[in-house]
Amino acid sequence: MSAPVPLPEPDPDVPTIPAATVVPLRDGPSGLETLMLRRNSALAFAGGMWVWPGGRIDEADHVAGHPGDLETAARRAAVREAREEAGLVLEEEGLVWFSHWTPPPVRMRRYATWFFATRAPDTEIVVDGGEIEEHCWTTPAEAMARRNALEIELAPPTWITLEQLRPYRTVTEVLGALAARPAEHFATRFAMVEGGVVALYHGDAGYETADAVVDGARHRLWMLESGWRYERDPASNAP
Repeated sequence: MSAPVPLPEPDPDVPTIPAATVVPLRDGPSGLETLMLRRNSALAFAGGMWVWPGGRIDEADHVAGHPGDLETAARRAAVREAREEAGLVLEEEGLVWFSHWTPPPVRMRRYATWFFATRAPDTEIVVDGGEIEEHCWTTPAEAMARRNALEIELAPPTWITLEQLRPYRTVTEVLGALAARPAEHFATRFAMVEGGVVALYHGDAGYETADAVVDGARHRLWMLESGWRYERDPASNAP
C-alpha cells in the first residue's frame, strides 16, 4: 500500500463562495431515483465527478434591495443551474432546503453550498455537452455502490446526501421528511487515518481537534481505499 498523501494545511484567509445545488428526484421502477450529472473531466473544479445541478450564486440571483436574503438567492441559483445544466424547469417554491455545506479552507475555490431537493418534472434531460457531459437516473444505493466499485467519482457531500436519501421509497416520502426538520449545517474537517482519509462533522468526538482516533461520538465519512462508509451515532446529534 502506498504512503498517504499529506492533507493540505488549512488557510483561514481562503474565503467562501456562496453556491447552490438542487437534487432532482423521481419515482422509478426500483424506488426513489435521483438525476446525476457527470462534469467534464477537463474542468479544474470537480472535473469528472458525478454531481447534481448547481453552481455559484450570481449577482443576478439576489433580490433587488435585499442583499441579505441568501436563501432566496440560493433558490434562484438552483433553478437557474438546473435549467442551464440539465434543461429542467423548476419552481423556487418547490425546492426543499435540507442542508448547507462548508468545505475546509484548503483550496482556492471554496464553495459554501445550499442543498435543495425537489420533484423533477417529467421532461427530457438536456445537458450542454460542455461543462456537463453525461447524465443518468439512479437509485442512491446504486450510485454509492458504483463509487465503491471505483466506477464513478463522488464528493463527500454527495455521498452523505445519497446516504440520507437511501432509506426512502418515494419522492413524497423523502420531501415530507426533509421539510419536517430544520436544514442541517455541515462544516467539514479532514484527518488522515491508515488506509485513507476521514471527513469529520459536528458532533464527532474528534471534530474540534481533527483527531480521528479519539474515543467518543461518531459523525464522519470514512474515505478509505477499501471503500467509503458514513458513520453517525445518536450521541453526535447535539448541535
